Amino acid sequence: MKKLLLQIIGVLFILLGLFFAVVPGPSLIFFMAGLLCFSFYYPKARYYLSFCQKALTKSCAYLDKKLAR
Repeated sequence: MKKLLLQIIGVLFILLGLFFAVVPGPSLIFFMAGLLCFSFYYPKARYYLSFCQKALTKSCAYLDKKLAR
């Protein structure tokens, strides 16, 4: 039951992320939330989640460095 509920919530978050990719909104937050829900049971989703976290960390550090000038 818990696995099914997490999968339904994960699909909902991924669909919201796709929707907000088309219209202005926080699409990355919803994609990462969906990946978080899937990462409890799927190792590939855990890999993609860590990849997204590393990419966002690098991009935030880059923006901080550029905006500090």
